[in-house]
Amino acid sequence: MNYRFQNLLGAPYRGGNVVVVNNSLLISPIGNRVAVTDLVKSETITLPCQSSTNLRRIAASPDGVFLLTVDENNRCLFINLPRRAVLHRISFKHPVSTVKFSPDGNFIAVAAGKLLQIWRSPGFKKEFFPFELIKTFAECNDRITSLDWSPDSEFILAGSKDLTVRLFYLKQSKKKSYNKPFLFLGHRDAIVGAFFGVDKRTNKVTRVYTLSRDGAIFSWGYSVNDVKTGRNDSEPESPGTPEQTQGEDGEGENVGNSLKRKDYDGKNDNFDDLDSFSLQKMKWELLKKDFFMQSPAKLITCDYHRGLDMVVVGFSNGVFGLYQMPDFVCIHLLSISREKITTAMFNDLGNWLTFGCAKLGQLLVWEWKSESYILKQQGHYFDVNSIAYSPDSQFLATGADDNKIKVWTVSSGFCFVTFSEHTNAVTALHFMASNHCLLSASLDGTVRAWDLFRYRNFRTFVTPTPKQFVSLASDQSGEVICAGTLDSFEIFVWSMKTGRLLDVLSGHEGPVHGLMFSPTNAILASSSWDKTVRLWDLFEGRGGVEKFDHTHDVLTVVYRPDGKQLACSTLDGQIHFWDPLQGLEMYTIEGRRDIAGGRLMTDRRSAANSTASKCFTTLCYSADGSYILAGGSSKYICMYDVADQVLLRRFQITHNLSLDGVLDFLNSKNMTEAGPMDLIDDDRSDGEEGVDKQTQNKLAYDLPGSKPNHGRPVIRTKCLRIAPTGRSWAAATTEGVLVYSMDESFMFDPTDLDIDVTPEAVDAALRDYQPKRALILSLRLNEDTLIRKCIITVAPADIPAVASSVPLKYLQRLIEALAELMENCPHLEFILRWCQELSKAHGHSIQQNSRNLLPALKSLQKAITRLHQDLADTCSSNEYMLRYLCSTRNKK
Repeated sequence: MNYRFQNLLGAPYRGGNVVVVNNSLLISPIGNRVAVTDLVKSETITLPCQSSTNLRRIAASPDGVFLLTVDENNRCLFINLPRRAVLHRISFKHPVSTVKFSPDGNFIAVAAGKLLQIWRSPGFKKEFFPFELIKTFAECNDRITSLDWSPDSEFILAGSKDLTVRLFYLKQSKKKSYNKPFLFLGHRDAIVGAFFGVDKRTNKVTRVYTLSRDGAIFSWGYSVNDVKTGRNDSEPESPGTPEQTQGEDGEGENVGNSLKRKDYDGKNDNFDDLDSFSLQKMKWELLKKDFFMQSPAKLITCDYHRGLDMVVVGFSNGVFGLYQMPDFVCIHLLSISREKITTAMFNDLGNWLTFGCAKLGQLLVWEWKSESYILKQQGHYFDVNSIAYSPDSQFLATGADDNKIKVWTVSSGFCFVTFSEHTNAVTALHFMASNHCLLSASLDGTVRAWDLFRYRNFRTFVTPTPKQFVSLASDQSGEVICAGTLDSFEIFVWSMKTGRLLDVLSGHEGPVHGLMFSPTNAILASSSWDKTVRLWDLFEGRGGVEKFDHTHDVLTVVYRPDGKQLACSTLDGQIHFWDPLQGLEMYTIEGRRDIAGGRLMTDRRSAANSTASKCFTTLCYSADGSYILAGGSSKYICMYDVADQVLLRRFQITHNLSLDGVLDFLNSKNMTEAGPMDLIDDDRSDGEEGVDKQTQNKLAYDLPGSKPNHGRPVIRTKCLRIAPTGRSWAAATTEGVLVYSMDESFMFDPTDLDIDVTPEAVDAALRDYQPKRALILSLRLNEDTLIRKCIITVAPADIPAVASSVPLKYLQRLIEALAELMENCPHLEFILRWCQELSKAHGHSIQQNSRNLLPALKSLQKAITRLHQDLADTCSSNEYMLRYLCSTRNKK
């Protein structure tokens, strides 16, 4: 039962900046977690650490070892990225708008409100106060929006909403005049970006680029005449130079809206002899200014690549531009969406551009030279309603309120196909036994069958009059498809081959939210809000076979994998277990206290006195049927032992305080006469940020069935599914699809242990070449490394004898070890020989104990199927080369 968080699927990008480290790892915030995408291997993992609220800003050290995250409560986590562990924590006193590491990685610049704070990077040192504040600059009059370090980590550019850019010097000077920041004036809107431009040969700062929200970019250069170096290499003024005047906005301008740089032409290296305060003593002047777009669109985000001297900008209308500096040559000007681009940045080499759109929940990585996409991932923007594992546990399908179906590869966390033919919310999903066919039910009145080979909808099941489907089931043969309705309280039955409507099952007096076929026979179980569970015999034509009455509405129903037990949850928070063959109730689990937890903002009473949401809406048996998972409108998922009816473990799916229903106790200070303070709309409706926030809040409670809580989503679990291998399970929650996997490498669980069973005894048996004794000792110790070592050291000729000597009680552990070796070991034929001999020697025992051995056998089947697919792809791509090699061998 040692399940641990593994990954988060289907969660959209909802804002914040992204960073790229080591030129291939894309790091992006997802709610209060961090997702790391390997652009080369096409894999995505989510770090197990969580922040208290949604993340606002992230920053990575230049070497890619450390990651800094800041959430909406200004709480910061300092994370070791390779180890995925939190090293330090700190809370800032002011809202953090941007944060950036210095190029040498020793300092961290934090824009906390109007203050610019310089902190020393803590690194790996264990200290009582790991974060050391070096310096604070308080010269800005409004919130700082942009930061950039000089290559030598001595100067910092800070752009602010007060339309100015300031140049700060980190070191303290004896002359007070040198410590004052230099101001770049002239912009007419808030600063979006400010960057240092460097000379490629000398890596010295030669220019500064400043960008504002109205799309204006200024290029600044400096003159060395005012610096007392004893040298004057200024060029004489060219004849016919127009007279320079002072404009209304403070910058120098002429007829062409540009100034000629008189003292530095970019070819001389006069700045090499200047002292360390040269950048502040120099007289900066405006060289050139331009506008990217003369349109109502606003400049939202930008980034600058020093090596290529290029700028990428993103606008509020979904258009991005790529420009070559310093001549402002437009390389690309394309539109990727109709919504605003919230983040845009270069990777280290500058060949890839990363764009993020918060309203669409989309991240794009685009290679500008070949004009092709490297990554194009988009999660479900609305709640995920249903999930389904493929029979081999390699794929996971998700259906959501955004009318889309996505199929994910569980091992890599990537979505490889999206189906968008449904016109309303997808409510139920089901994988067929063939592993290449997926069924989906929707509120649009259709049940669709999808081909995962050709990625198309090959069959659509409809009804004579439009209905809304909320449940779905298929028999073991895949010939009969059943779907339960929300409005007419009926169950419709179709033929998979012909697509014709075969039967309509009537009898329920409420919405049919639960539907499942028995794994062993053709009995269909259905649950409804009419407080009943009904059994139907479809093939015998007898209609309703059995009816189980309850005292409250039945929310869902599931069969145990062996078909000998039925579990259903009711509105009073209980789980009822029935014997479907005898028609008797076996036992009941009272789960109201277990699932209770978390209060909503609108609650007027304590959590103990509240009866809302204290019920399970989704159930799922384990692969062997020994325990059951239960979830509902709560932050907890409960795991119960079926035989003893006890709570084994309770999983808290999130600690994100940005969601409603996470806090157990509400602060009375936040309660006013007008209601909870969190429900009071204090957003500025006249500002752009206020309008965007109100629009985003309005999206959530405009959906059917949602509660008016000003757009703050409520934490809940809509669907639970355990993988057929039993090694992992997934939960469709408000934050996305959480995947938990079993990791036994941290668990020591020996069996039949005595004083003689030691690792030294295993090594001694291997030295004496006693493979049978060594393998049984390692199985009794139950250590993965020893079991794999004993399996590998067996000679191929001795495999039949060793396999037949394994006792039955160790058979499951041996099959699990072979499944792990099948995925990681290069000796493919050797492991397949083990599987073959084990099946020959223990075939009858495996058949008799199929229920207990099913998870291990599913894991072995998954590994063999994956290897078969990889070999098939390799052989098909090298078919003609293999034919040629075979033909040359025959000639010799």
